[in-house]
Formats: sequence, structure tokens, C-alpha cells
Amino acid sequence: MPIVWTEDPEANRLLETDPLALLIGLVLDQQVKMEKAFSGPYVLKQRLGHLDARKIAAMDPDKLGAVFRERPALHRFPGSMAQRVQALCQTVVTEYGGDAAAVWTQARDGDDLAVRIKKLPGFGDMKVKILVSVLAKKFGVKPAGWEKHAANWHTVADVDSEATMAEARVVKREMKAKAKQT
Repeated sequence: MPIVWTEDPEANRLLETDPLALLIGLVLDQQVKMEKAFSGPYVLKQRLGHLDARKIAAMDPDKLGAVFRERPALHRFPGSMAQRVQALCQTVVTEYGGDAAAVWTQARDGDDLAVRIKKLPGFGDMKVKILVSVLAKKFGVKPAGWEKHAANWHTVADVDSEATMAEARVVKREMKAKAKQT
């Protein structure tokens, strides 16, 4: 099932082919529309001329922040998201030798996969479940026991059209409202 999370086919293709882009998109997926978050890696690559974890990890934080702030800003909170993306890239470099896919390709099983994802900056419990679902449903990454770490609600992993994107947005909004009540 191809990724159709943005209106830009090139941005969608980048998410499908570049593991770092996928991770960055998930980091950016908070407090903005999903389409905006998932187009972020493509826009970042255009502005930087690359999407190289080593180069982003080593960038001057102020310069990366300026790239995020260029109009239109990459995120509603460009400064904090630039820091989070840089921290993500630094973790990918130090823990995985700059290979973002190694987060899942080297996982021994579902438990290990969940632990690896949880250690990434910007990934809390919900994003762990969402990424496990995305990896299984979109990329066929299904290490033994992955199911217990996957989301049991409609996420971007289930999006394949405008209608399913709208459904994911409703579910996300309802979950946020429920979380505020508790």
C-alpha cells in the first residue's frame, strides 16, 4: 500500500524510500496537520540539499533553526522541532552509524523494536505504536511479537486515501480530547 500522506507525490515517495524522512515526518507529526508534518522531510531536503543524518547532526543548531523558520515554516514550532530533529539525527548517528533503517532492520524482535523506537528523541508511547504499525503495514517489517506494540486504532499506517486520512484525523482529535479529560 503506497504512502499518500501528503498532496505531493515526491514528498510521499521520499517517505517510502528514505527511512530518515519517515522518522523525521513522525517527529514533526504533532500540533500540525498530518499532511504538513509528513511534507516536512521533503521540504527540509529541498532547503538543505540533502537529508543526511550525519550532516544534520553536526549542523550549527542556529543554522538548522533558521532553515526550519524559513517561510513557510516547517512546523508551527520551528525552533523546538529543529532541535528535536537534530537530536533524532544525532541518535541515528551515534546508535545506528547514520543508518535510520537500522532502527528496525537490526531489531531482534518486537520488544527490541519497541525499545529502539522509544529511545529516539520525539517518540513517546503512542508514536512507538504508530511507527510499529507503519513499519508492519507499509513496509512489511514484522519481527516476532510486533503485534503487541502496534497501534490498535486507525493511524497513518491505515491511510491510503483522502477518506482514510480524514478518518485518522478524527481519531487523533478524539484521542486528544479524551486525554485532556483525564
